[in-house]
Amino acid sequence: MTVPAATRAPVPDPGPQRTRRRMATPPWARALGYWLYQYKRTWRGSITTSFLYPVLYLSAIGVGLGSLVNHHAHTVDGVKYIDFLAPGLMAATAMQIGGNEAMYPVMGAIKWMRTYFAMLATPLGVVDVLIGHLAWIALRLTAVSAIYLAIMALFGTVHSPFALLAIPAGVLTGMAFAAPIAAFAATQMNDAGFSALYRFGLIPLFLFSGTFFPVTQLAGWLQIVAEATPLYHGVALCRALTLGHLDAGPDVAHGTYLVALTVLGFALARRSFRRRLVT
Repeated sequence: MTVPAATRAPVPDPGPQRTRRRMATPPWARALGYWLYQYKRTWRGSITTSFLYPVLYLSAIGVGLGSLVNHHAHTVDGVKYIDFLAPGLMAATAMQIGGNEAMYPVMGAIKWMRTYFAMLATPLGVVDVLIGHLAWIALRLTAVSAIYLAIMALFGTVHSPFALLAIPAGVLTGMAFAAPIAAFAATQMNDAGFSALYRFGLIPLFLFSGTFFPVTQLAGWLQIVAEATPLYHGVALCRALTLGHLDAGPDVAHGTYLVALTVLGFALARRSFRRRLVT
């Protein structure tokens, strides 16, 4: 028997619900989704930096070289050399990952693949594109920092429950580099500037920001320069958290410095992205 049309239950229109779900998703999350999808296809290439490098560094330098250091000096800043080295390498790795993800991927998305322009052809804006990319870098740094901390624990270099906070400290260290470097990358017409940034920026910081030895071993003026760098603050914060040598004043100062640099880098990146992407 056919039910009269007047008595049929109304079928809900899925359109408004679907629209509400779309509106609930932040626009920048759609840009983030692109980078997640891309990484899903290329994640195997990051196994070396995420897993192998931490093991090799801690084995060769922390255990191998550290045995010589411990034999002659017994301790470095009151701890075994591998305990001193491991959190420094964690922060330095975050710097390298943050810098790498903000250099060629940004230039590629502007000049070669033109991914940003494809995103801007949708309802996304320049700020959405920027936040989505920086959010991806933050997720990448979270994964790398967590893996590094787990490997540190296997080497017995974690001595405090506060070490879990070294993960956000590592993320913050990487973002303090990623945001300003993204601003710089958006202004470049070719990749020549990246070589100079590596040669005169990231590599010297890796060597002279307290990763391998205390900055107090440097000459007076070099010590002042080292303490002004973001990697020094990231190294000091990660080291304090993993060793349990916490001091509220200096640790808050380290975190504040990294947050301020990230915010400044974001402001600069927003301006350079607008100038490059909006014609």
